[in-house]
Amino acid sequence: MDSIIYFENLTFNAAFILYIASSLLFFVYTAKLSEKTGKTAVLLTLGGFILHTAALTLRTIEAGRLPFSNQFEFAASFAWGIVLSFLVLHRIYRFTAIGAFVQPLAFLVMGYASMQSRAIRPLMPALQSHWLTVHVGTAVLSYGAFALACGIAVIYLIDSRREAGRRILKHPEVSDMLSYRVIVFGFFMLTVVIISGAIWAQQAWSRYWAWDPKETWSLITWIIYAVYLHLRIRRNWKGKAAAWFAVIGFISVLFTFIGVNVLLPSIHSYA
Repeated sequence: MDSIIYFENLTFNAAFILYIASSLLFFVYTAKLSEKTGKTAVLLTLGGFILHTAALTLRTIEAGRLPFSNQFEFAASFAWGIVLSFLVLHRIYRFTAIGAFVQPLAFLVMGYASMQSRAIRPLMPALQSHWLTVHVGTAVLSYGAFALACGIAVIYLIDSRREAGRRILKHPEVSDMLSYRVIVFGFFMLTVVIISGAIWAQQAWSRYWAWDPKETWSLITWIIYAVYLHLRIRRNWKGKAAAWFAVIGFISVLFTFIGVNVLLPSIHSYA
């Protein structure tokens, strides 16, 4: 068991270092647009992701369950979801520059995780359910997608203020559309988060909704993105206003994840 803990810490810390290094290279790539630098940054990200996955796998073996039950585990999984979202997007669109705006979020969330207790404790009775995997797993994917959409929206906001020759992307409408597509996926996952949480709450506490601070802020976040999608689909809402909505939505995600745990007493304080 001690060896598993050792290798978990080793792979987690190594992934953290690679994410920092890749973030710095992504910034260099964005400034100089060196293809070699961009490829190296992506390779470092992929290496960090593999080590990160190994750390979470070792944590799963060590705990005898998926790593979803406390602040350290969810933060580590959240960062994993951010990097996964970036790698999938890069695989499809070869949008390397987004790494400069997404990878820093990943290592900052990992930094937050490293400040939390890594102690493994038995699950409280309410958490001993298969709904834990569905509820928290979809939250990881949802939050990771929203982080990615926020990074893309920031690129759009920067490009909208630059002349054509100095833009990160030659066509800002590309980042606008990508942000929208990623938000659609994140919104779908967040909807599953809320529905699965309600079903789980009914089974554990005989009520679907209790207006717990985490529940309330999850709903607020859902409403923000629902308004975004409504305006986008019904009124063809695009451009700066849509980009700012993506940024504000992710700020709400961060408050739901960190702010509620720090500032508001909640039955979700474990995550």
